[in-house]
Amino acid sequence: MTVLVIDAQGGGIGRQLVAELRARLPQARVLAVGTNTAATAAMLKAGAHEAATGENAVRVASRRADVIVGPVGIVIADALLGEVTPAMALAVAQSPAKRVLIPFNHCDNVIVGVSDLSPSTLIREALEEIKKAAAVC
Repeated sequence: MTVLVIDAQGGGIGRQLVAELRARLPQARVLAVGTNTAATAAMLKAGAHEAATGENAVRVASRRADVIVGPVGIVIADALLGEVTPAMALAVAQSPAKRVLIPFNHCDNVIVGVSDLSPSTLIREALEEIKKAAAVC
């Protein structure tokens, strides 16, 4: 199973996701794509098997992944301080992969009805969803 982790800005969420995926799902191939080099470097340092940066990398990797995980902004054009291009959001949204979106309420996108949970709690819940997907693959 290939899990694609997408992150932006400093890559902190992606770094945590990659590290937890490597620890909890050692059989998964973890592919990381950052919208910038800092995010990519953080995820690669955390143990991603492969990593790339930018719009085309998101487009290509989205076609190859079984699961895509990242902040909800990865499916919203111009989200994450403008780092998610319309083409990136479209590639993630149209991917046949299961999407596990982490609902961070920031950057002018507020998800109503979602509790304001800590990042570590949200990442733990995302990992549980990915484990369920792994059982199906």
